[in-house]
Amino acid sequence: MKKYIIYIGILAVGLLLGWVLSANFSNEETAHNHAEMTETDQMWTCSMHPQIILPEAGDCPICGMDLIPAETTAMGLAADQFKLTENAMALANIQTSVLGEGVMKNSGVKLSGTIVENEEANAVQVSYFSGRIEKLNVNFTGEKIRKGQLLATVYSPELYAAQQELITAVSLKESQPALYNAVRNKLKLWKLSDAQINQIETTKKVKDNVPIYATFSGTVSEKLVAQGDYIKQGQALLKIANLNTVWANFDVYENQIDLFEKGQEISITTNSNPNKTFKAKVDFIDPVLNANTRTVKLRAVLNNKNHVFKPGMFVEGIIKRTQASAIKTMLKIPASAVLWTGVRSVVYLKPNSTEPIFEMKEIVLGTKLGDYYEVVEGLNSGDEIVTNGAFTVDAAAQLQGKKSMMNKAGGKTMTGHEGHMGMMETMTDMDSPTPINERIKASKTFQNQLKKVFDSYILLKDDLVNDDSEAVMKNAKMVLADLTEVDTNLLKNENALTNWMSLGKEIKNAAISISNSRDIAVQRSQFKPLSSYLTSAIERFGVNEKIYQQFCPMADNNKGAYWLSKKEKVVNPYFGQAMLKCGEVKQVIE
Repeated sequence: MKKYIIYIGILAVGLLLGWVLSANFSNEETAHNHAEMTETDQMWTCSMHPQIILPEAGDCPICGMDLIPAETTAMGLAADQFKLTENAMALANIQTSVLGEGVMKNSGVKLSGTIVENEEANAVQVSYFSGRIEKLNVNFTGEKIRKGQLLATVYSPELYAAQQELITAVSLKESQPALYNAVRNKLKLWKLSDAQINQIETTKKVKDNVPIYATFSGTVSEKLVAQGDYIKQGQALLKIANLNTVWANFDVYENQIDLFEKGQEISITTNSNPNKTFKAKVDFIDPVLNANTRTVKLRAVLNNKNHVFKPGMFVEGIIKRTQASAIKTMLKIPASAVLWTGVRSVVYLKPNSTEPIFEMKEIVLGTKLGDYYEVVEGLNSGDEIVTNGAFTVDAAAQLQGKKSMMNKAGGKTMTGHEGHMGMMETMTDMDSPTPINERIKASKTFQNQLKKVFDSYILLKDDLVNDDSEAVMKNAKMVLADLTEVDTNLLKNENALTNWMSLGKEIKNAAISISNSRDIAVQRSQFKPLSSYLTSAIERFGVNEKIYQQFCPMADNNKGAYWLSKKEKVVNPYFGQAMLKCGEVKQVIE
């Protein structure tokens, strides 16, 4: 019995030891697995720039500080989704809006156009007989003339002979009245007045040189002859424009045509009178589409008795939508929500309203209506999208290797300085050897015109560096002047034209704001969008010059801001002499 008790005791001790060892091993394995999972899933962030989320420890690509472990949660995100911390969203001022189908009853459609001569009021002064111009009294193009004004004197052998016939016919007036009347009517057909004809009859003297008087009032738009020229009957001498009324011609894109009709009211503003609005009505819509620009001409007639409008002047028009188009239900998004790649339009969707989780969404846009775009495809009513801070969200997507504006396929998260540079540089499509942000084909002439705008921008940038607000205003006006010389007719496809019209308008708006203010703080705030849109234009069209894009993280109240330079050396236009060397080169545009 004692022997069996010993055996049972040994067995019990063995079972107890086995249970203890098994528990310890299980705990060690669990701890090991947990540690391995934690090590694998641990993300790293920057205490100063919490939007930076990287999978490995290192330095912050913006400020160079050591990264710290980020809070980890079992997020269960989809492959294309990523999460931002609440701190990052607050610092970047990221705002979202829920979309809803609605009606823009009071909204207007903005159009860009130019002032041209009213062709219906134009005239051509012609010669009604042959001869040689002995004296031309019109000295220059642009000269104003009035009806009945002496334009020129002409020696005409035909008219000389006709005058002699009249003197002879006067003596036969009683016996051959038909002959007399025929000779007199011939002179009338050559536009001699009754007073001139009566003078010839009375004096019985033939005039060697016959005057030509203006038959229209207006402004000389073109001289077609010079003194001493021989002219033929019916030959044009002068083109005369009546500028008491002018046309405002606007370009309407193909997808906007159904928004307009004849008789709509249009409000027109000019750069020369930005605070004054001129009212007119749509007078004509061209029935033929321009195959090169994919636009039609929309025209309004403007009263110009005070000569406020000059042919060639740029104008902007806002047309209220017709009742039929105003009641159309649409899905609209703010223009600030859209990121452009040159080919694609993307927004950032927030699929869960309670979590700071985002994903990129490609969309198809329709007509731009004021500060909004119609959405044709890609979004639904009730979707929540980023409407402010979209570029910051896109940067976070790129740093986390998710689908983004510059990388539509997604990819491995980049780390360190190389990762941050990858965010800014033109990245390569995973499915194609060509860049995502494709260079739009443009002629060298167009590129040279864009380069002139860039050269004026550099002068403006240098003035900001020197804290010279007066010079900044002057060179902002130079930017605007060079911008008007960019010929859109050189862009031969719709994509190129649409890109430039959008970018050129934003560049112009920023330059106008800078040119209208002497406050250097205001000028610097508008220099940020000017730099952004000009960078996009240069990246897309090229200027055949090596350009450095530089960045200061402290500009714009620590939101950061970029600018362009011809030199690698950093001189900061946002702080000027107060903090001249703050910043770094972020990319080189070849």
